[in-house]
Amino acid sequence: MKKIIVFFTILVMVLAMFSGCSTQKAESNVITIGVFEPSSGDNGAGGKQEVLGIEYAHSKVNTVEIDGKTYTIKLEIVDNESSTDKAPTAAQTLVSAKSSVVLGSYGSGVSIAASDVFKNANIPVIGVSCTNPQVTEGNTHYFRVCYLDPFQGTVLANFAVDQYGAKTAYILTKMGDDYSVGLGKYFKQAFEELGGTVIEETFQEGNSDFTAFLANAVKSEAGVIFAPTSTEAASLIIGQASSQGITIPLLAGDTWDSSVILDAASGSNLSVAVSTFFDEGDNSTSGAEFVSGFKAWLNSDNTKLANNGGNDIVAAVSALGYDAYMVAIEAIKAAGSADSVKINESLWNINYLGVTGNIAFDQTGDAIRDVAYIKSVNTSEKAWQFEAIQSIK
Repeated sequence: MKKIIVFFTILVMVLAMFSGCSTQKAESNVITIGVFEPSSGDNGAGGKQEVLGIEYAHSKVNTVEIDGKTYTIKLEIVDNESSTDKAPTAAQTLVSAKSSVVLGSYGSGVSIAASDVFKNANIPVIGVSCTNPQVTEGNTHYFRVCYLDPFQGTVLANFAVDQYGAKTAYILTKMGDDYSVGLGKYFKQAFEELGGTVIEETFQEGNSDFTAFLANAVKSEAGVIFAPTSTEAASLIIGQASSQGITIPLLAGDTWDSSVILDAASGSNLSVAVSTFFDEGDNSTSGAEFVSGFKAWLNSDNTKLANNGGNDIVAAVSALGYDAYMVAIEAIKAAGSADSVKINESLWNINYLGVTGNIAFDQTGDAIRDVAYIKSVNTSEKAWQFEAIQSIK
């Protein structure tokens, strides 16, 4: 009896070994691209739109040829929950999934928090819209396709002076949020260099009442309110500003380029403007083709449409997500391998013409960008309205 048991035990082990070899063989034809994005938390709405751009790109290009062999591209998507505490665990999930390269995240704080997890696993990351300088500072594995906050802050300060003639700016940022605090700092520096005066306040995590802050902005006689916050906080700020009858223009960075903002400002008398990476009305060949294709793709699936805010307005982060994915594909092809270290090396020499413009990386891994789009909310039509292509003076 014991011999029979031993025989069957060995048989099971042998079958398991062959099964494992078969699985490994199947997986050898697959290259995994990790997607590190929030689908919940403060930045969930923007994260979903960023993922949509990545998924649309994947629908267009989902295989790659290396040495005459066809590899299937698999997306492994995790929710970092917009949380710096949970970001490392989400990143580790992508490491365990054997991602060759990772895309993300919407939100600089989570990108910074997870950076070392990817670094220690020798996996390169292509940031999509994480604009804080710390994301790529002091490392060689993190890249990004967006512009940075020092540039964005300067562009917005110039716009505040050029468009609104603002001499005093009221800045409201979220305490402990790398993106919010960082962009507020760079806006302040540029605005003061232009001869302006700045009044600053911060709010804490979980704050939902902004009426006192808005009242302080009015008392300061500010010519513009600059509030680089999450879309969740932005919706509350806009709603409460409208209720208080505030006429001071509201200005923010790329996180406010969302249909959440259009919904919040709809029907109000507010003036709301944002800086962003892409304009849906872009009439370049690649931009126009992307917009029409992306809209058709969204409208073919109710879930995708819901993740875009229930409409087919093209968010700039969707265009950036598309470009980040295509850059990853170019890097894999240039490396001629699924090996993450080789892909990391190839990224330094990428030069790709994307829908958001030409993408090449500097010595820090940052995309070389020199202009930003400024859009405002048409509150009666609940739509974005192009204002200017703004550069630094």
